Amino acid sequence: MNLKKSILIFFLFFLFSTKGNVMENPKITIKLKYGDVKIELFNDVAPNHVKRILELSKQGKYDGVAFHRVIDGFMAQTGDVQHGNTTNNFNPGMAGTGGSDLPDLEAEFSNVPHERGILSMARSQNPNSANSQFFICFDTHPHLDRQYTVFGKVISGMEFVDQIKKGDPGSGSVDNPDIIEKIIVE
Repeated sequence: MNLKKSILIFFLFFLFSTKGNVMENPKITIKLKYGDVKIELFNDVAPNHVKRILELSKQGKYDGVAFHRVIDGFMAQTGDVQHGNTTNNFNPGMAGTGGSDLPDLEAEFSNVPHERGILSMARSQNPNSANSQFFICFDTHPHLDRQYTVFGKVISGMEFVDQIKKGDPGSGSVDNPDIIEKIIVE
């Protein structure tokens, strides 16, 4: 057998023997009072953001956190583990201004569009300021594309996201907001 055939056979063997070992994207379940929302996280698109969401979820940091900004037809924002936890030092006036005790993340912008059911990281004016807050899109919003880091998508339970209590039409500020009851890492 010549060298080219040997290399080809080795490559094909390697390709097929490792195919089953390719890591699939992790999944989480966000438990809302309305029902369970299953999310596929895009580890292949935004690995550092997925790592952060998984880390905070495993630590229970999102449990009890309010959906502090919800705009009908736009998005539902949550994840302020510093000021938005309704079971620990909840501060409705500050919810949306905090993060976690972990450092901010560098942007991982991609070509994944902001469509209905997409999860994306919230941030300040600085593109590298995402920390713990994220939002779920109610509809398609192309003006957000390549401006915010997309890290996941709702794969079931979007009807429960649609039921999250909406805020004021302008600011999205929510009185007596709905919460993330718990996030389960699958």
